[in-house]
Amino acid sequence: MPVTDITTDPEALTMTLTAEFDAPASRLWSAITDPRQLERFWGPPGWPATFTEFDFAVGGRASYHMTSPRGEASHGSWEFLNIDEPDSFEVIDSFVGDDGEPLEGFPSMRMTFGIDGTDGRSRLTNITYFTSVEALEQVVAMGAVEGSRMAISQLDAVLQDLRAYAQGKGTRTEILDDQHVRITRLIEGSRELVWRAHHEPELLRQWLLGPDGWQMIECEVGDTYRYVWQQGDDESTRFG
Repeated sequence: MPVTDITTDPEALTMTLTAEFDAPASRLWSAITDPRQLERFWGPPGWPATFTEFDFAVGGRASYHMTSPRGEASHGSWEFLNIDEPDSFEVIDSFVGDDGEPLEGFPSMRMTFGIDGTDGRSRLTNITYFTSVEALEQVVAMGAVEGSRMAISQLDAVLQDLRAYAQGKGTRTEILDDQHVRITRLIEGSRELVWRAHHEPELLRQWLLGPDGWQMIECEVGDTYRYVWQQGDDESTRFG
């Protein structure tokens, strides 16, 4: 994974994340300053981010929300304090409500993004500055360390196009944490056909087979999915 270190310092009141990538600094800069690319990694797996506003200028504002698997939204905002293109930028990161106003009882934090590059590689250093030990402990207790690790670990796939990321690797399985696994494979087919293969029961039955000798005997597709497999004609082996 690209994240090499995450540390918290209660004396300096900081949380520091460092990550390294096989991509030039200019490519990393474009990924962290483009809202459409930010949306592909800023939320951890299962909590995708959506940026509804992104005024990348000193004094400008970015508004975003992350959506949980159950559809609940957690809102945040950035106020851009300083931009030193293409090396760094600095924001005030705040928890906000649906109205965009800071939430009472939640801290606002100064956050810096710095990029260093050499020999076609790049390093991202993300430092969050807190106003008190209590604020640092509150954010850590909310899962900020692991959430940040999971989110930034998705940046590899963003920095490369999907074909370059998956070419020659077959089916690639990455364990992100104890609840999330990412499976990547290059498929020689159109996006439309791949979509259908994941949403139409008759196509799902052709490839989601299970171990040799097993078959999918039930497949119901809708807001939720139901699968049942069986080994040959032995009904006692059914599971799903």
